[in-house]
Amino acid sequence: MTTLPLPVSRVSRAGRALRTADPILLAAGVLCALLVLVALFGPLVAPYGPSDTDILAASQGPGPDHLLGTDALGRDILTRILYGARLSFAGPGLIVALSLTLGTGLGILAAWRGGLADSLLSKVFNVLFAMPGILVVIVAGAVFGGGFWAPVLSLSLVYTPYIARVVRSSALTQRNMAYVEACRLAGMTGWRICSRHVLRNLIPLVLAQATISFGSALMDFGAASFLGVGIQPPQAEWGLMVSEGQSELLDGALQQSLCAGLMILISVVAFNILGERLGTRAGGQR
Repeated sequence: MTTLPLPVSRVSRAGRALRTADPILLAAGVLCALLVLVALFGPLVAPYGPSDTDILAASQGPGPDHLLGTDALGRDILTRILYGARLSFAGPGLIVALSLTLGTGLGILAAWRGGLADSLLSKVFNVLFAMPGILVVIVAGAVFGGGFWAPVLSLSLVYTPYIARVVRSSALTQRNMAYVEACRLAGMTGWRICSRHVLRNLIPLVLAQATISFGSALMDFGAASFLGVGIQPPQAEWGLMVSEGQSELLDGALQQSLCAGLMILISVVAFNILGERLGTRAGGQR
């Protein structure tokens, strides 16, 4: 008598997936998700306003009224960390979105067209590779003034060739695969093949690259504010908080620069680890 195998329940499949999952990937993913939640909803739970000052409590250490202490103007550091997460994440998020859109399109275009188009785009990418990102930000800030958009647009330009190079390399492999030739024989246009098939196969790699780029963009965006060509006072942003805390270091008040710097460090490391792990899994699935 033949015994049919019992169906595997959803709970069993979920448990098997958890057992075989990468624990570092899960930990990094959870941490990144928590940081994004802080950026989205942190201001809702902040104990004070980001610009509320109390001169009598200036440069105080951590205590019951101010869990992370106060800055030189008596502003609550925890509150400014929670509010600053929005700008600190919004800037890199836009940088990645713009550079990802442009870089993915140019990378696929270079791989698909080949010949002169590929040669010209590769030369343009090489020129952009030679441009130090922070120098481009400083020049943009000097020309257009400090603020939110100058570092966002300049860093988007700087990050585009890095994404385009990765996408082009993988798109070249996809272009030579059998399914592309089958689509051509079926009469599909190049635009349809690239948008419906090539791009779909590149999505895991693109997402991994975007995650790594987000960590790097967060650091560069914070550096722009630190140098005075990004977010300007009195707004709350982590890089700007590190800069403002410099004047307090000699007085022994480390809390502002230390807390903001740690948030940048934790975020950059978490997103880099997540991106590298996603990239490894994407590479293994190709």
